[in-house]
Amino acid sequence: MDEDTGEQGLGRRERDILALERRGFPGPGAKERAIREELGLAPVRYYQLLNALLDDPRALAHDPVTVNRLRRIRETRRAER
Repeated sequence: MDEDTGEQGLGRRERDILALERRGFPGPGAKERAIREELGLAPVRYYQLLNALLDDPRALAHDPVTVNRLRRIRETRRAER
């Protein structure tokens, strides 16, 4: 098995994105700064990857609590539009 691939088949970047979503951030801009510094991604690209990840069954298997929480938030925001 490839060391960058978890048991559910998620790559390191996908697991890192979910790990970042589990954390709390102290103030405005802190999360965006962490995205840039820790993952080396632009925030827009991060959110594109995160949104795709929420529809990936491997992500749900890896971290069901975080994925389900983010899916609920996404659905609430869609309903408000």
